[in-house]
Amino acid sequence: MLPPRIVRRLVLAPLLIALTVIAVITLPVWLLVVTAASLRLPPPQRRGTRLVWFAVAWLTLESMALVACLWLWIVSGLGGRLNHDEHQERHYALVRWLLAGVYGAAVRIFGLSVEIDEPRATPEEVSRRLTRPVVVLSRHAGPGDSVLLVHHLLTLYDRRPRIVMKAALQLDPSLDVMINRLPNAFVPREATTSGIVAEIRRLASDMDADDALVIFPEGGNFTPRRRWRAILRLERKGLVEEATRARGLEHLMAPHPNGAIAAIEACPAADVIFVAHTGLDDLVTIGDIWRRLPVRARIKARWWRVRAEDIPRKREAQISWLFDQWETIDAWITENRPAPVSPA
Repeated sequence: MLPPRIVRRLVLAPLLIALTVIAVITLPVWLLVVTAASLRLPPPQRRGTRLVWFAVAWLTLESMALVACLWLWIVSGLGGRLNHDEHQERHYALVRWLLAGVYGAAVRIFGLSVEIDEPRATPEEVSRRLTRPVVVLSRHAGPGDSVLLVHHLLTLYDRRPRIVMKAALQLDPSLDVMINRLPNAFVPREATTSGIVAEIRRLASDMDADDALVIFPEGGNFTPRRRWRAILRLERKGLVEEATRARGLEHLMAPHPNGAIAAIEACPAADVIFVAHTGLDDLVTIGDIWRRLPVRARIKARWWRVRAEDIPRKREAQISWLFDQWETIDAWITENRPAPVSPA
């Protein structure tokens, strides 16, 4: 059960800062421990020290973000003007800074590289895109894919992301403070489909040209077990055609159409962007990361845009269209997915 907000602010936030101080002071000890634990691995695959360095970098960045949040709260009149545009922009800038720091740490420590295949746009298309909000529909697999997606939306494309996330993510203090001050939504585990759809409608209904609503239609990170459960769920509902198409997806789970359709209906002027990516698909658990993290982490991504006027407007056609796009993503992953990394 998620602790009340006052507990998260007065306990978890100071605890994170204290943990960061302890981690920095004891860093030599942790490096020694993980080095000893990794001795049985070949030198190129001794990833323990890299994981420790990244964890300390992440903690440090989060603690600095929390201190910045406290300052922004003070200068906003003890929170009285947090909803004003200037303070919203300051918080977006802070999120941008935090994710840029995390991304930079991943580049330096893990050798992360991201290759994005995006369509070339004519000057007319560029001009049109600058005047439209977007709904971003992405697959969900591998560690940090949402972090990378939001980072690129903020930095490369100068968008202001809006995201519907699991309420449990509020256990991360800096995420809890920053994201709750911006137009996002946290949904509890027991939330009904109608409740989640209502939050998506709320976020989509007042988007302007700078906004991007990010949705992961699969509902969670891909695993073979979840894929199978998604197929069984469709069969139990009597959705034979959708279940058959879901069986044909090798790397994806069947998309939940309600959220995507709700966003399109709430903001009919928005274009829709589909995002495919692959590279760290096999890293699902902490154990996978320890055993399989490659020497150099490489992610390939491709996105394409569907104009608002080209999106079907009838529900059945929209569901079929969404599955069409998911089949395109699945085929792209088949062509571009790297060979699985064998356990060390």
